[in-house]
Amino acid sequence: MRKLIALFMLAGILFAPVIANAQDAADTAAQEEPTPVAVEPAASPTIIDDEIVEEELSFHQVVKEKFIEGDPLYMTPVLICLILGLAVALERIITLNLSTTNTKKLLTKVEDALESGGVEAAKDVTKNTKGPVASIFTQGLMRYSEGIEMVEKSIISYGSVEMGRLEKGLVWISLFISLAPMLGFMGTVIGMIGAFDSIEAAGDISPSLVAGGIKIALLTTVAGLIVAIILQLFYNYCVAKIDSLVNDMEDASITLVDILVKHKLTGK
Repeated sequence: MRKLIALFMLAGILFAPVIANAQDAADTAAQEEPTPVAVEPAASPTIIDDEIVEEELSFHQVVKEKFIEGDPLYMTPVLICLILGLAVALERIITLNLSTTNTKKLLTKVEDALESGGVEAAKDVTKNTKGPVASIFTQGLMRYSEGIEMVEKSIISYGSVEMGRLEKGLVWISLFISLAPMLGFMGTVIGMIGAFDSIEAAGDISPSLVAGGIKIALLTTVAGLIVAIILQLFYNYCVAKIDSLVNDMEDASITLVDILVKHKLTGK
């Protein structure tokens, strides 16, 4: 224990001058520090605050700023294409999802109704069910007395009608997909024309003269491409959904005909 205390005392004696010299050097540096150096910390937080303010800009504010920089005269038509295209796409998505039917469950109900109450009971089941598949079943059951061939023809004919209803509105989405980049490129051309007009009027090529026109050109092009990409995603989803519904209609129609043949109801 005594040895340990002696070691601590020896260490204190050895390092005391070093600590004292370091403290004196720090005090001397603090006293000799020039006045302009004290002003620098005050400027630093201002720069940091400016950077924080720029980073805190919301996505909506950034989009609004770029919209104004791209000139509302050229950006507004592109924005209208986006709004109208999204409106049509959302309407189609809602309609297609509501048109989706559990075909297996519907076929089971129709078969049970045929066994228990005949064709009239089966028609009541299909009329009370929403969706294009149920509508096709209703048309086919209404022609059961005319033979199986008439049932098949009725299903095929009415299936084409239902397919046309499902595809309603897709042509408008396709129009806006094509129109948005065209409007963006038109803004690009007009912006470049304005830039060259500025060069011609000034008689000299200066970055400040052409920067405004080139910026408008690039922003309108980007806006048109972004709108086209967004609407293309919705369009492809709608097409895939329609293909799925059409496949369900075809499979369910074939199964319905098999059920009618199985129960021999075409002649009753």
